[in-house]
Amino acid sequence: MSRPCLAAAVSLIALIGAAGHALAQEAQPLRIGASVNGALTDGDAKAADDEYRYDDYRFQARAGQRLEAVLRSDAFDAYLAIYADGAAGEALAEDDDGLGDGTNARLRFTPERDGVYVLRARTYSGLDGGDYRLTLQERPPAPRAPRATGIRVGSTTGGELTASDPEQEDGGRYDAYVFRAGAGDRFVITLDSSDIDPVVRVGRMNGPDFTEIANNDDAPGGGLNSRLTFTAPSAGEYVIRATGVDERLGRYELGLAEAPPAPPSKPIAVGDEIKGKLGADSATNDDGQRADTYRFTGTAGQRIAIEMKSSEFDTYLTLRRASDGTMVAEDDDGAGSGTDSRIGRTLDADGDYVIEARGFSAEADGDYTLKLTETAPPPPPTPAVFGQTAEGEITDTDPQGENGKHYHAYAFSGTKGQRVQAILRSGDFDAYLEIGKAGEDFEVLASDDDGLSEGTDSRLTFTLPDSGDYIVRAMPLSGDGKGLYSFELSDRGPEPKPGSLLVGSTVRGVLKEASALTDEGAYFDAYRFQAKKDEKLRLTMVSNAFDSFIDLGRQDDDGDFSSLATDDDGLSDAHAKLDWTAPDDGWYVVRARAYGPNQTGAYALTVERQPAASARGGEGRSQTPSE
Repeated sequence: MSRPCLAAAVSLIALIGAAGHALAQEAQPLRIGASVNGALTDGDAKAADDEYRYDDYRFQARAGQRLEAVLRSDAFDAYLAIYADGAAGEALAEDDDGLGDGTNARLRFTPERDGVYVLRARTYSGLDGGDYRLTLQERPPAPRAPRATGIRVGSTTGGELTASDPEQEDGGRYDAYVFRAGAGDRFVITLDSSDIDPVVRVGRMNGPDFTEIANNDDAPGGGLNSRLTFTAPSAGEYVIRATGVDERLGRYELGLAEAPPAPPSKPIAVGDEIKGKLGADSATNDDGQRADTYRFTGTAGQRIAIEMKSSEFDTYLTLRRASDGTMVAEDDDGAGSGTDSRIGRTLDADGDYVIEARGFSAEADGDYTLKLTETAPPPPPTPAVFGQTAEGEITDTDPQGENGKHYHAYAFSGTKGQRVQAILRSGDFDAYLEIGKAGEDFEVLASDDDGLSEGTDSRLTFTLPDSGDYIVRAMPLSGDGKGLYSFELSDRGPEPKPGSLLVGSTVRGVLKEASALTDEGAYFDAYRFQAKKDEKLRLTMVSNAFDSFIDLGRQDDDGDFSSLATDDDGLSDAHAKLDWTAPDDGWYVVRARAYGPNQTGAYALTVERQPAASARGGEGRSQTPSE
């Protein structure tokens, strides 16, 4: 009898370990104006290849809202990054030592659109973590930018950054200079200083807003001075901002001169495969990187693929319009799991395009091959039937997305507010899912890697923003992944409406697979209650089936939930208790949820007024206002 018991114990330990790893991936709610005392520990999430350890926090922001996040730690080199919630790809903004007092981070960010964002508090590198304090607050409106000083081409001028100069969006003082340019004119802008680490930025004014086009920190060849070669995309006025890497002040010298013509581009035609070489004799681009450029003529709607391969250096590709230099696409490692590059694109206009073939590093050295091909339109997507499982196999002959990954596409129709869930399982590759609207150009609305919390399988739960046709792409996470898979799409119906709860009462419920789901895959039930301003309440949630988690906030008419306070283990290791003071009169929503994904079972939730002694003692484990 002991052998089955031992096996069961081992299985339970394995499940607990797997759950712990999944929990570390979950983004916790964070409200603007709050501070969090946290710690990066061995149980927290890790980036690929153990590059760094991190905690994620989710918050809601408005377009144009000026935000500042600060991460302080005496235990590790702090680093901050912001991502669009559910979006794959690069961070929208990042910062390492922006606070200017050692290795603490300060990230300033202004969203371009309303939505939910993820703030990542992480180590700069490595897995050694420790305690930290994170704050997120709104900054005051930006003052009106002062009138820029004129500067002539061919001249050099001296200046000084002082405490009375205007401040940039991301911190640091600047002086502004203006000059006129014709379309295609090329300039060299230099910024030298022994007092500051200079940064030169060039852009255009859009009303009161500065739109940056190019910048340079350290000139090619080493040193801290800046040197930027800039090609004007169109005729008009351009603004140079002379600033520094940090908030140091001091004198500088700014120069503006004509730049020599760019080296001519070599011709390349669709179907060509060219062998090239980068070395000390190669031409350099405006950023001082060794690069070869190739020019071809394309037509609107044409689907092209550009591949660059080298066994001697990490390749990098860019594609621009020849007419104005506008970036169309760029790629580092999109050709697979190695360091080769691939751009897949449907051209949106007739005309000439320029390919830049270079290395990821400025001094790449070695042979490479470059291939330009026209790709066939992808096959029509397979109709997906809710509740049915489809099986397939990803092979080299399947269509590739712009990220270079082979995929199978499934189509379905839905209505606004409908919740759908896609699950992708594979024993051959790390599963990855993307969802977007049906149309000629696929744009990712949401994606998932390991949301099923069962190894490397994916589960993507998504609420449709509009009625219409949608596409789900099933693919491997890496570009060279292939093999068998199963795909299932289910209709979870509309989001359940919150129930009602009176202060002073207890509700008993059961989380089940039909319950509402957070974006991280945790089940929850929602309840509305009414509170008066400064009313001190205590919320407790207990469950013997799962780790309880309380998420308290407000929900607007469109169903969007904004978290105000949360608690995990305030009552005990698996039970939650939140002492909270209502900021205003009104209706609030409490989500009674599981801490991690896939957890179900019975629970009891109580909302009551705090005992007098507790009310005098202040708040519990909820987020605290920023200082």
